[in-house]
Amino acid sequence: MTEHSQGLLTVVDFIRYAASRFQAAGLHFGHGTDNALDEAAALVLGSLHLPPDLHSVYFQSRLTDAERALLQERIEARIQSRRPVPYILGEAWFCGLSFEVDETVLIPRSPMAELIESGFTPWVEPAGVQRIADVGTGSGCIAIACALAFPEARVDALDVAPGALAWAAHNARRHGVSGQVAVQRSDLLASIPAEPLLDVIVSNPPYVDARAMIDLPPEYQHEPREALAAGADGMDIVRRLLPQAAARLTAEGMLFCEIGHGVRAFTQAFPDLPVTWLEFERGGEGVFAVDAATLQSAFPQ
Repeated sequence: MTEHSQGLLTVVDFIRYAASRFQAAGLHFGHGTDNALDEAAALVLGSLHLPPDLHSVYFQSRLTDAERALLQERIEARIQSRRPVPYILGEAWFCGLSFEVDETVLIPRSPMAELIESGFTPWVEPAGVQRIADVGTGSGCIAIACALAFPEARVDALDVAPGALAWAAHNARRHGVSGQVAVQRSDLLASIPAEPLLDVIVSNPPYVDARAMIDLPPEYQHEPREALAAGADGMDIVRRLLPQAAARLTAEGMLFCEIGHGVRAFTQAFPDLPVTWLEFERGGEGVFAVDAATLQSAFPQ
């Protein structure tokens, strides 16, 4: 413990202290939180193995010396290394579920959690969903959340990165869906036959353009570059994904794709492709939905 933190005794003491330090250090927030106070709470509660929705009655709980030392160490690590909190903890949350992560995979944070929680309604009829593909699965968070939301559906968790495939398989085992989630190496959808097999395709592909990659805050530079960078305009992966999706969606199938800040680049790259940009109650942008017929008209096989 450092001299200036000797007076910190409770959970809330450390949350307040960490928030002040993070704010003063000018850290960037964007891996599950968007402000210093929430970032501090995530680090403190996660380090103490407490749930993110901990009841306020426990915030006055006094900590042991070992817990105080651990928190001080991790607060300093967050400031000095600029590593995102989920990498420090080895854990991230998505759809109310815990996923183990490290620097070989992107940190889960997609607004598509709301879509999954709603069963993709009104875009699809949940009872008719038999097969889902998650393209660029990373930690497996989207694929696993889909499996739990659609217990009768097969889910293909696709990626090319060895680290991602290992973590997706590990997290699928943790959540008891290994028999439902097929984790497999695939260059986008290449491992799935070009036939109308998929009812839903979900993807959070790389979409950061070259200029934005140069200007990324240090926190994002801890994430795998190949999970972020997508060419000069950020659309290199999407250009390949759309025709592949067109060939594999069923007649009533839907593609849901997140491209974040790349909306303008997308509309410039595909000016004649009508998609629907989705809005989310909990925030987030740059997710579009497009149906099979539209894709197949734009990308005839």
